[in-house]
Amino acid sequence: MIVHPAAIANTECAAGTRPLHEGNLSPSDAELIERCLRKDNAAWEMVIARFRRRVFHIAYKFTGKHDVAEDLTQEIFLKVFKSLEKFNRDADFSTWLSSVARNYCIDHYRASKREKEVLVEDALAYDLAPASYGNPYRVLEDQDRRSLMRRGLDQLPDKLREAVILRDLQGLTYHEMATRLALPEGTVKSRINRGREELARLLLRARQPGRGGHGHTRAGRREVG
Repeated sequence: MIVHPAAIANTECAAGTRPLHEGNLSPSDAELIERCLRKDNAAWEMVIARFRRRVFHIAYKFTGKHDVAEDLTQEIFLKVFKSLEKFNRDADFSTWLSSVARNYCIDHYRASKREKEVLVEDALAYDLAPASYGNPYRVLEDQDRRSLMRRGLDQLPDKLREAVILRDLQGLTYHEMATRLALPEGTVKSRINRGREELARLLLRARQPGRGGHGHTRAGRREVG
């Protein structure tokens, strides 16, 4: 459900504004925006109703997940509402809205991708770091991180696990990996990227409460090309 603008700006509809549905003609985009700028909440509801499907489709094309697209749709409309005063009234609103939606989805994708990369880098760093001694709490923390990392690697398909281990744990170059595996370097890079992405997904899932992933075994892996 899209958040009502009243949740952002606790204002009432502008006094003296004529009803939106006066007559049979639907108000234009320009008229709706002008009314929104006068804090007309009914006009904002019409903007949402008019463009929600378009924004959702943009978000869904970027994510491929209905629930994530729903969340992004709400966030995009909130951003648009807060940015209405910056909108150039001489421009086409639907074009501007689509641009805002695409840029927001791109930023979300980049942030999400970087978050996964950092998670894998952090886990790999702990797996490569010397074991801690002296502080029992630090020792337990390191053991937990290493255990989490190895469970994640164990759940990867064989080819992806091999690529991640050779590159990130053993430090082989792309050329060395291509020679050892008898594969083109492009295929090697693809497996590394896919392995890291899948490993990040597994680690994120394992960190969620009640979803530690202890029930997964290597028998459940599927082969990949």
